Amino acid sequence: MSDGNRPGSVGAAVAAGGMSVELPLWRAISFFRVLALCYAVLRYLDSYLEFLHPVAGWIYLGALTLWTLASTRAFAGPLRCTWYVLGTDLTLVVTGIVMSGMTDDPARIAHGAPTLPTIWAAGTVLGFAGRGGWRWAAAAGSVIGVANILGHGGPTGDNIHNIVLLMVAGCAIGYVIELARASEATLTRALQVEAANRERERLSRDIHDGVLQVLALVQRRGGEQGPGRGADFAELGRLAGEQERALRALMSGGPLPAQRAPLEPQDLRTLLGPYTDERITLSAPGTPVLLPGPAAGELAAAVGAAVDNVRRHAGPGAHAWILLEDEPEAVTVSVRDDGPGFAAGRLGEAEQAGRLGVSQSIRGRLLDLGGTAELYSVPGEGVEVELRVPRRGSDG
Repeated sequence: MSDGNRPGSVGAAVAAGGMSVELPLWRAISFFRVLALCYAVLRYLDSYLEFLHPVAGWIYLGALTLWTLASTRAFAGPLRCTWYVLGTDLTLVVTGIVMSGMTDDPARIAHGAPTLPTIWAAGTVLGFAGRGGWRWAAAAGSVIGVANILGHGGPTGDNIHNIVLLMVAGCAIGYVIELARASEATLTRALQVEAANRERERLSRDIHDGVLQVLALVQRRGGEQGPGRGADFAELGRLAGEQERALRALMSGGPLPAQRAPLEPQDLRTLLGPYTDERITLSAPGTPVLLPGPAAGELAAAVGAAVDNVRRHAGPGAHAWILLEDEPEAVTVSVRDDGPGFAAGRLGEAEQAGRLGVSQSIRGRLLDLGGTAELYSVPGEGVEVELRVPRRGSDG
């Protein structure tokens, strides 16, 4: 999934339950756009005979109607509301404002007649606010304001008043969204820590001391074999010792001992290849996609967890697609399936029940790498998981 499909600063604020803070807002924006379209059509129906070129206005409103209906689903959330969608929205608004100055009567314009899109333009600014925060809302509002001044009536009192209201509303909502995302990200991280502690306690109760004893025995016997029995026994003993110490540290809550991991860059194409089969397809660049060994291993493990969820939950007839993208600033892997999907809040309920597959195996790994894990699903439309690891954060 490219930048056009990624909601910028949205990623860190995605909750386990599927954007619980933002979904109501996006539904409100989508509903507002439809109501604003109806208002624009009714206003024009009431006054189109006073226009110099009324047919041109109807053609524009017809195109606006088609676009609004076609993009309603895109405004269901930031993952679907791409920059391409918002750019088209903004282009339609500017076009309607310019057409208003060309098709309306100059006397009407001088008396403060509304533009063809009227308040529909506010939906575009709200979309930019939801996608990128108050700065993008201010940028979109500025473009609309300049178009209004240059293409429809000049800097009149009504124009300035409308532009100020548009800027204030867009920036205020964008700022509130940024605060909500930051708060949700903090809460999500706190819930992860709490869930990890509960999981550690559960493991401490459930793991029998016999597991530790077997590992200690393997370590001791591996060292006793000596070089005469080959280096494989010694290596097996060393690995058993590492796992015993790691398991004891996990049970006691102490820091895990350092594990040996290849530090040289690894090609993610090679690491992701084993996850494919007749149901799962991998699309990757033709050139190596390199990340440092630990980061590559963690990202590949998170992809494996996502693929495992597809095999377990999407149904026997479901298919999945893994898309690997190599960008200058980050590496992105998206896993999408055509299974039944899940309802909002389902993952949050799983975490509360102690099932931490998504929380720890996917989102926890990405957070440790300084990256983001975005999950989006609608019942009946499958699941989409986007994993993004910044190159700067993965170098260390």
